[in-house]
Amino acid sequence: MGERDDKPKAVSPSVTNFSPTLGLVTRQTFESGPRWAVIGIFFILLFGGLYLTASFVLPVIIAVLFALVMSPIVRFLRRRLKIWEPISALVLVVGSLLFITLGFYMLSDPIANIVSDAPRYARAVDSEIRTMQARIERLRTASRSLEQSDSLPPSPFIRPEEQRPADQGPQEVVVQNPGLLDNAANELPTIIASILFSLVFLFFLLASGDLFYQKLVRLMPTLSDKKRALHIAHDIERELSRYFLTITLINTMLGIAVGTSLWLVGMPGALVFGALAGLLNFIPYLGSLFGMGLVGVIALAEFGDLAAAAPPVLAYLACTTIEGQFVTPMIVGRRLQMNAAAVFLSVAFWGWIWGVVGMFLAVPLMVAIKVFATYVDGMQAFGAFLSGEDAPDDDG
Repeated sequence: MGERDDKPKAVSPSVTNFSPTLGLVTRQTFESGPRWAVIGIFFILLFGGLYLTASFVLPVIIAVLFALVMSPIVRFLRRRLKIWEPISALVLVVGSLLFITLGFYMLSDPIANIVSDAPRYARAVDSEIRTMQARIERLRTASRSLEQSDSLPPSPFIRPEEQRPADQGPQEVVVQNPGLLDNAANELPTIIASILFSLVFLFFLLASGDLFYQKLVRLMPTLSDKKRALHIAHDIERELSRYFLTITLINTMLGIAVGTSLWLVGMPGALVFGALAGLLNFIPYLGSLFGMGLVGVIALAEFGDLAAAAPPVLAYLACTTIEGQFVTPMIVGRRLQMNAAAVFLSVAFWGWIWGVVGMFLAVPLMVAIKVFATYVDGMQAFGAFLSGEDAPDDDG
């Protein structure tokens, strides 16, 4: 008789295990579940942290995005004009501060007047709504009277509220302003501090020159990873620079067109609404809708009825339609086109996380994520989803 071998036999990791209830179960089955669970928990914690730390994270992200846009300018001034990076960075930051200050100075009084007149605008909208309700009620009363036979006496089962006259006259409505100007004044120091923090951090990022790229190359373990990291950083710079340049040009043209058209139809404050139209158009879809709604409400309060308030809204709609359907596709081209559904979801998501500022940052963040996804294995499909229909075939 041979000796019995009691030694345990090694089991290959690729060998499947059998369970009477689960059937064939591989090691990969057990590993994939916890992996996706960890990824889901990571994203939940990430977005929760971004929401809770918005007061600090937002200025940092704004500074990083503008540093990526302005870095090519600093690099060009150093190579061609031999200008030291801190000097060019200081000029760009001071210029940005002056531009922001000038914009606040020009728009502060008109916007303050709009906010202070908010009760009057609310009363005008409420009056128009009540007028429409009264007309609808008169139509309902007329239809009920037509349904009843003239030969029959009034029914005793009609409720007393139905026997009351439909038009009892407008009721006085008191709209109280919950301290909008006071709230804005209380938030102003925080806004100014965030802007100054972003500008100071932007200066240090621009003044460091190529230090960021040098550190990035040193962090990568292999030569292929170093090349890929540089390609990602340079492509994000190029795409964001193109995006901001083209979108700023388009929105400036749109603001001029909206302001001119509103002035032609007799809308008061046409210059202010033109500037707001150019600024709000940085928020895709929702910005133009908000601008048209604001123009419609103020026009209703100024002109008194819907027929007179319609031309300013139609002029605004015509300008944004021409911009969205013809001008932007022609100037932007296929390379910067984005998936419309993904853009809308991005605006809604970052607006939910960070409010209005998140809506402004939604598309730049989406551009950066799209470029990053095209270089990472396993994320090319996600990058193709964020791109426009013809973007992957564009070699330019």
